[in-house]
Amino acid sequence: MKKIILIPGLIMFFTITSQGQVFKKLGEKIKTKTSQRAEQKTDKAIDDALNKAEGAATGTSKKTDPTKPVTGAKGTQQNTNNAVIIDVTASANPAVLKPYNNYDFIPGDTVVFEDHFAEDQEGEFPSHWNLGAGQAVMNMTAGQRAILLTDGNYAHVSPLIKSPIWFGDAFTIEYDGFFNAGYGARIYFYDNGKDAKKAEHDKGSVAIDHGEVKVKVESADIELVGPYPADIADEKNLNKWHHVAIAYKKNQLKVYIDQYRVLVVPNLGITPHAFDVEGIGDATTPIVLANFRVARGAGMNMLGKKFTDTKIVTHGINFDVNKAIIKPESMGTLNGIVQILKDNPEIKFEVGGHTDSDGDDVLNSKLSQARAEAVRAQLITMGIDGVRLTAKGYGKTKPISDNTSFEGKANNRRVEFVKK
Repeated sequence: MKKIILIPGLIMFFTITSQGQVFKKLGEKIKTKTSQRAEQKTDKAIDDALNKAEGAATGTSKKTDPTKPVTGAKGTQQNTNNAVIIDVTASANPAVLKPYNNYDFIPGDTVVFEDHFAEDQEGEFPSHWNLGAGQAVMNMTAGQRAILLTDGNYAHVSPLIKSPIWFGDAFTIEYDGFFNAGYGARIYFYDNGKDAKKAEHDKGSVAIDHGEVKVKVESADIELVGPYPADIADEKNLNKWHHVAIAYKKNQLKVYIDQYRVLVVPNLGITPHAFDVEGIGDATTPIVLANFRVARGAGMNMLGKKFTDTKIVTHGINFDVNKAIIKPESMGTLNGIVQILKDNPEIKFEVGGHTDSDGDDVLNSKLSQARAEAVRAQLITMGIDGVRLTAKGYGKTKPISDNTSFEGKANNRRVEFVKK
């Protein structure tokens, strides 16, 4: 009788165990298939987007609405900016890039500070800045994460850069400013000295106002004004983002607003080694700054020479966050690359896209590939034969700096042109 009971029990035990294993294997198989399908969909979307980019560059693509970007793969990459969408797009809208056709600003070649406020909480003071006076907070403004100078006459903020002397003989400063009806930002330069901000050191200022840029250096008796072109002057520039770029080399200072070079100071009279940002802060109409970058080096040194090096490393080709959409201010660097290619018609280049180590490795690799393809496509639209260009995304695999520091990661995010 016990055997009769035991045998069905064993049968039931083995049946349940077998079913459990089957369901386990089935679950694993479903998970694997789901992952494979997601990966295949991502690959297909990226391939489709890149094919469209290639077609747009060669004139073989189907007619599309030029006001709508080509949307590609959406992933789940979690980068430092907390964005999770990867949009693989060939380039910015040509209508957006066109006004920058004569833009000649090229950033310095070594980034010493870059902040998109990705690590900061709204309503808090940004973690990579110092507050000297007044009040400032990080908040979203017209779709951008930005630092707002909300109180103080004057409010003072400065980037936390390790060295007290930030610049060499050449440097660049860039940021996006949201112009409102309040006061504009002032970049205050400090001259030589161990403590560059001591009162006894010479100072100069670049005032970015609504209708003009004013540079003032009291010790050199300099006060120069550059008015904005009519299409971005005064009320026409209000409640909009504008790109501000400042370049210093051999005592010459240039100031750009959007695609325009609005002021050149042939002899600044001081040698800047540090700076802060100042202004009259107001809670209703604050001074608003985003996408701040400081770099050492003379960006224009790539122009006017026969190319003899093995590669060009650029930090001036920038993209929308987690996208392959080229920002308009990248045109200065792209114009320089085009000139090199025209001056050296025998050279072929690989366009290499590189990222820092943040985020998913696979998605970083795909994003860097899409960005390299976008740059190649843009160069083709600017008159370069596509036969001379290939594109390769390397993701994080070829760092040129550390991936632990703020500035190291900024230097690893780059586009390289490698001679073939």
